[in-house]
Amino acid sequence: NDMRVYWNEGLRLDSNNGAFKLKIGGRIQNDWGFFGEGDDIQSSIGDSMDGTEFRRARFFVGGTFYENFEFKAQYDFEDGVADWKDVWMSAKNVPYFGTLKVGHFKEPFGLEQLTSSKDINFMERSTADTLVPSRNTGIAFSNSAANKRLAYSAGLFRETGAFGESQSDSGSMNVTGRISGVPLWNEDGDHYLHLGAAASFKNIDAAYTPGTEAEAHMAQDLVGVTGLAADNTKLYGAEVAYVRGPFSAQSEYILADIDALSGSKDATFDAYYLMGSYFITGEHRRYKLGSGVFDKIRPKRNFGFGEDGGPGAWELLIRYSQIDLEDSGYTGGELTDLTLGVNWHLNPNMKVMLNYIHGELEDGLLGVGEEDDIDYIMTRFQVTW
Repeated sequence: NDMRVYWNEGLRLDSNNGAFKLKIGGRIQNDWGFFGEGDDIQSSIGDSMDGTEFRRARFFVGGTFYENFEFKAQYDFEDGVADWKDVWMSAKNVPYFGTLKVGHFKEPFGLEQLTSSKDINFMERSTADTLVPSRNTGIAFSNSAANKRLAYSAGLFRETGAFGESQSDSGSMNVTGRISGVPLWNEDGDHYLHLGAAASFKNIDAAYTPGTEAEAHMAQDLVGVTGLAADNTKLYGAEVAYVRGPFSAQSEYILADIDALSGSKDATFDAYYLMGSYFITGEHRRYKLGSGVFDKIRPKRNFGFGEDGGPGAWELLIRYSQIDLEDSGYTGGELTDLTLGVNWHLNPNMKVMLNYIHGELEDGLLGVGEEDDIDYIMTRFQVTW
């Protein structure tokens, strides 16, 4: 009946027989932003103000009961509001299904989206993530095969708000699934190829209004669709990632096919990104077999002062992304971003990030036939446990 309390990159409490395990953790991300926008953007849309924010301040408790049942309750204090992020319960080792999960969690779609915000390479996910579903309330299964080198999951979700609530006779229901595989994998886990695909059918029956800023959370939106009443949306995603030692490359393509309600025109929007990463200190991006997502970085030598200290892990990054929200007369805009980044992983729990973003905007909230540029500098100080 006794519990063992210990630290393993977070606070852990385990029963002696291993049947009960608890984890208490969280993350703090303090961001600073400096924004420069062209004269046309400033006069037509407005001027993004320099500043700072706590991008995420999350706390959670999770664990395992009776070996086969898991739960997690995670809360985020963001934008002056405390809301749910992951609140779910699950059963493991279910015949044929693997793990069954019910609650409020991410729909299984997208490598970048499913990789935790504390482990993504850049401060913000790419503009392509605008078209990708995130957290909703539902029930899903996930499983793996071929020594966890093949992972697959699917679920039924109801479109909900931040607190996982939705009540209406015509509530939006989503069916979403993803499959990923690792056809190339070495025993050291530092040379592998990831391939994946996902699809989602979303019954909307309401306005469809995707929009985004230029990959900087504190900045203003630059593109966005208006006047599109959607019956349903079919989403398709393709993903690839390659890691060889300190070098990695990653890309995703997202297609949104919208069937409009009477009075609106059907439309097709798409987005993609290409990115590269290199660790000058020799580390590699770690991968979670059986889940098909990336894991946290563990430096070869944690940063510290004195003879026993090391440099931490230093990562250089580049990303090119584009989102096109123009089709069938809808002028949501086209935004192209080039982002350069440097990450300093002091240890497995602490990271400092620096991003420079150059974006080029056509149409969108700027106006039809208009073009202008943006230049942003962002930095983040992150701690997780």
